[in-house]
Amino acid sequence: MMFSRSTSLAAVASLAALALAGCGSGGSSQASRDFVRAVGSSTVYPFATAVAEQSAKASGGKSPVVESTGTGAGMKLFCAGVGAAHPDIENASRRMKASEYELCKKNGAAEIVEIQVGLDGIAFAEAKGGPGMALTPVDVYKALAANPFGKPNTAKTWADVNPALPAIPILVYGPPGTSGTRDALAELILAKGCDTDAATKALKDTDEAKHKAICTEIREDGAYVDAGENDNLIVQKISQNPKAIGVFGFSFLEENMDKLKGITMSGVEPTYATISDFSYPGARPLYIYVKKAHLSAIKGLSAYVAEWVKSWGPDGMLKAKGMVIAPDAVRASNAQVAAQMTPLNPADLK
Repeated sequence: MMFSRSTSLAAVASLAALALAGCGSGGSSQASRDFVRAVGSSTVYPFATAVAEQSAKASGGKSPVVESTGTGAGMKLFCAGVGAAHPDIENASRRMKASEYELCKKNGAAEIVEIQVGLDGIAFAEAKGGPGMALTPVDVYKALAANPFGKPNTAKTWADVNPALPAIPILVYGPPGTSGTRDALAELILAKGCDTDAATKALKDTDEAKHKAICTEIREDGAYVDAGENDNLIVQKISQNPKAIGVFGFSFLEENMDKLKGITMSGVEPTYATISDFSYPGARPLYIYVKKAHLSAIKGLSAYVAEWVKSWGPDGMLKAKGMVIAPDAVRASNAQVAAQMTPLNPADLK
């Protein structure tokens, strides 16, 4: 018997609903949940927890449980399957990859709703007593790449990278490979610096894998320190060491302006205004991904998503928490997606 794609998706949705409904039977340890579970980005985490608290306050129900796992690790958890044992929401500081969607689809979660909740920036910062660094994407690339322009990195100080910079050791505290902030660092900063070399840029058309390796692999000799999924730890490290630099979401810089100062990138300071208009090179959108199969089965999921929409406007609470508010048109289109729970088009993913 032949089945259409819509019939197949309906069958998957029905099976998913049965899996969720059946989780509570027979005294199983996979009992159906009466609370929302979200995983993912450490950058989105403080916003997601604020929305969770507000959602619980408004409904009188249990507060959604939000875990800071990093975007990449969160995607693996989110896409591992459908049912109460698996998360309902993935918080992401970058867009879902096509390969991640395929994993979701393979495991029965073909209908994923993508909602852009706001903007953020990859901020570079130093202690208040720091030397007053001024960087460009090519400076960062030459300092942090394992093999800048295809040659082993021998730079020890920032002056080795650019004579105009201070002769202090390169020491950067930043996110791990599982983090969306690390992915955005690679895409928005490292790759831009790498592609200033015409020969290396040309590799993208002839050997994409080699281009990606040269442009985005980070050195592992101690110049870059993986601080885990804890941006507050990075804040602590650089506030105590005026010669160190930190990389994290803009909201963490804004919350700690008494201890830190932003580092300009190509002459542009990381601020609310420069991220809002994308003039700051590290500006990026933030997302949540919702498993549509869980909407009718997980209590409070629809209300939690609706609370995001109430919170992300110019007068909403998320602005006070440090989120950069998305433009009117972006908010309007995503509010419609959230209201109708329109699944993403996988053809739009890379």
